[in-house]
Amino acid sequence: MSIQTLQPDGWKPARGYANGMAARGRLVVTGGLIGWNSRCEFESDDFVDQVAQTLRNIVAVLAEAGAGPEHLVRLTWYITSKADYLADQKRLGQVYKEVIGRHYPAMAVVQVVALVEDRAKVEIEATAVIPE
Repeated sequence: MSIQTLQPDGWKPARGYANGMAARGRLVVTGGLIGWNSRCEFESDDFVDQVAQTLRNIVAVLAEAGAGPEHLVRLTWYITSKADYLADQKRLGQVYKEVIGRHYPAMAVVQVVALVEDRAKVEIEATAVIPE
C-alpha cells in the first residue's frame, strides 16, 4: 500500500482524523479553497454548508490530477469561528462523509480572525498523494 495511516503503539486512536500519514507517489496540493461555487458565488452563509462546498471544490481539483478523496494525506482547515465548527459536529461529520467518505487524513484546524473573502467561514488546503 502506498498510503499508510500512522498510529503509534499505545496511543488512543484519533477520531475523525489521523495523527500522521505516510505516502509515496505523485504529490497533489491545492490552494486554500473556500465554500463558493464554480462561479465564485456563495450559495449559503451557513458554516456546514460552506464546508460541504469547500470539500466538493477540493474533490473537483483533485479529480483534475486523477486523484480522489482516498488519496488525501492532509487537510488544513482555517475557520473564522471555533463556535461554528463545534456547534453541529454531527452534521459536519455527515457532510464530510458524503463528500470525502470514511477516509480521515492528517488534519489541523486553526481559528483565524478573518479570511480574504468576507463571506467565507472556512478555507481548506489539501495535500494528496497518488500512488505510483
